[in-house]
Order: sequence, then structure tokens, then C-alpha cells
Amino acid sequence: MAMNGVKVLDGKVALVTGGSRGIGAAVALRLAQDGADVALTHRGSAGPAEEVVARITATGRKGWAVRADSADPEEVRGAVAAVVERFGRLDVLVNNAGVGAVGPVEAVALDRIDQVLAVNVRAPYLYAQAAVEHMAEGGRIVSIGSCLAQRVPFPGSALYATSKAALTGLTKGMARELGPRGITVNLVHPGPTDTDMNPGDGESADFQRGFTALGRYGTAAEVADAVSYLVGESARYVTGAELAVDGGFAA
Repeated sequence: MAMNGVKVLDGKVALVTGGSRGIGAAVALRLAQDGADVALTHRGSAGPAEEVVARITATGRKGWAVRADSADPEEVRGAVAAVVERFGRLDVLVNNAGVGAVGPVEAVALDRIDQVLAVNVRAPYLYAQAAVEHMAEGGRIVSIGSCLAQRVPFPGSALYATSKAALTGLTKGMARELGPRGITVNLVHPGPTDTDMNPGDGESADFQRGFTALGRYGTAAEVADAVSYLVGESARYVTGAELAVDGGFAA
């Protein structure tokens, strides 16, 4: 997006966690198109992350991929420090990295519970904790939640829903605390979204699609549109909010 020829995020630096694929990759590319230099974290092979970086640089912006396991607190803090050292600032944090969890309540092992809560809850807190040390007025934090944080219409999702619902408390609490510093904190809840992790032609796609009011999967780009709005100047008076991009899943 550009206003009078100037893109809304010109001169800004963004960090997108889990930005090598799916929603994270779409968000990273959209923020670059909005004018930001974008760093992204990845945990696995560097190949997909470098492909996203190449797409970022093709827009004329700087891109960088840094390996960081969101389950490791030191790697989380190290990733933020590395981004600030490389780019000299940090204006936007998008907490996107997450892990799924499916299974009956009584069957989920303790180590799985710990992993999901570490990645989906602790890591967003730690990323934000580290990022706000470097954010000036106008800083933006957006976390990616889930439609299952607002409605859980099928069994087997209690752990995942718990982890994503926790982001509501994080968002509202940090919004209240960081508001006087001019930093906004918001939450986006995607519904069924066509990614390699949950393809629109997968085995459960028709089942999931049936829970939406629009009767279709969303796209990663549609989620990125919402993030773009929240980190831009048009949302300067929006904080502590939950924005559902779910096709009416929670309706």
C-alpha cells in the first residue's frame, strides 16, 4: 500500500516468526510490499526461508532469514538481538510460528503439552518481551491466533485451542501496558486457511469448510491483508483487538 507514492512501512523493519511458509511467508511478503525490510525465522531447512527472502528482495526491500527454534528461549531472544544488530531497529513483530496438536484430552502426552505451550504461548511472550526493548512509539505487535480460540466445534482440539486462546490474554495485557508508549498489540484469528499444513483439498477440508459461513477456505494472502492493516498507520487507534479472518467460523 502506498500513500502519495510513499509506502506505509517505508523505513520500518519487521520480524515475522515462522516466516518460511504458509501464513508466515504471505505476511512477510506483504510487509515487504508495504515497504518494510523483513526478517523471518525458520526452524527447519533453510531452503524455503531463502526462497521467501528472494521474493522479498525482488520487491526492492531487504530480507533476511535467521534460524531459531521457538521452543528454545535463548534462540528466541537471540533472533531478536540478531535482527536488531543487522538492521539497526525493530518496528514490527508478527508472532506467527506455531505447532499444531490433535488428540483426545486423555491421550496427549506431557511432553507434547509442554512443546505446544512453549511454542504457541511462551515464545510469543518472549519475542514480544525482547522486541519491545527496541521499539519506539508507533511499534506494532501482531500475533496469529486461531478460529479455535473462539469456537471449538469438534473434539481433539483442546490443547491447541488452549494455546491460542492464551494469546487473547497476552494481547490485551500487553496492549494495556504498552499503550502509553505508543505501541499497539493485536491478534488475528485465521479460520481454515489453504496452506501446505492444511490444504484446501485435504482429507478434512470439506469438514472444516462446512463450519464457515462463507463455505470456503481462506487464503494466506487474506490473513496477510489483516496483518498489513494492523501494522499500518490506518490502525493507529486499534489495540488489544481480536480480528477474525475466518469466513464466519465463529459466527
